[in-house]
Amino acid sequence: MLSVRAMGRGDVPACTDILNHTIALGGSTAYEDPFTEPAFAAHLLEEPAVANVALCGGRVVGFQVCFDLGEGLYSIGSFTDRQAPVKGAGRALFVQTLADCRSRGGQAILAKITADNTGGLAYYAAMGFADWQVIAGDHIRKDGTPVDRIVKRLPL
Repeated sequence: MLSVRAMGRGDVPACTDILNHTIALGGSTAYEDPFTEPAFAAHLLEEPAVANVALCGGRVVGFQVCFDLGEGLYSIGSFTDRQAPVKGAGRALFVQTLADCRSRGGQAILAKITADNTGGLAYYAAMGFADWQVIAGDHIRKDGTPVDRIVKRLPL
């Protein structure tokens, strides 16, 4: 059974592991360098306006954050456990994150996805996001390859 709640400091080790495994796999996040737990906490627990975790049987199986961009806009990031995936974790996270952004008076959520992240593009499309803009060469991979960033938008 999946549950979702606000991320807390005690979730940082599990969330860091999920993110670092995703980074190691490559191709599905703009992050390319692994995070230490303190760096994760500083950037993905303390900075976002909204930070949620999905749990299955008490185990953290994913997390989702939204950064407040101002003017009612939020920028979302989503990560689920790819070592022991739990079906529905991303959708469960999004239901709560959507409610949280709406309760904060949000106008829209933006998902900024590198063009080579086909899984992320499909996930956000399935959540109802529509293509909004393309930023050509917005991200440079560590090997020097420029990658377009696709910005999808979901009005609240």
